[in-house]
Amino acid sequence: MSSELIVEKSWYKRNWKWFVPMFLFVFAFAILLLSSGLGGLLGDYGKAYSDSSLYAIPMEKVNRNSRVRKILGKIEPMGTMAILNGAIHYSEDNKSVDSTIKIFGENGKAMLDISAEWINGAWVYNKINVRIKSPIENKEIISIIKSTD
Repeated sequence: MSSELIVEKSWYKRNWKWFVPMFLFVFAFAILLLSSGLGGLLGDYGKAYSDSSLYAIPMEKVNRNSRVRKILGKIEPMGTMAILNGAIHYSEDNKSVDSTIKIFGENGKAMLDISAEWINGAWVYNKINVRIKSPIENKEIISIIKSTD
């Protein structure tokens, strides 16, 4: 019987064949993400997701609008994924935002368009529109707050 000492290779020596290409891929992906502007888009979604006050007032106003209530019925509370299913764009200084999210009512669905500016620590809304998508026979745009442009 031999009394030789068996020396096991280090983790890196055993796994370098997959680790090096994976590291290069992650590094290249990060560079691509940062240079493409996609990082900014993901940041916009993150900001909107964490700022529930951006959607609170528009949802209240939509729920109080008689025309919206007549067509869509009672609007369901906004789900946590609603922002990710819509579109969002903050200005470069984060002082204004344009957003579109899908809303659902008892009788149909619509898109909620919001344009707002951050003034003195609160959102001031320039435009809140509801674009009725269904029921199809009531396809229209209802202006809750009209744009001043």
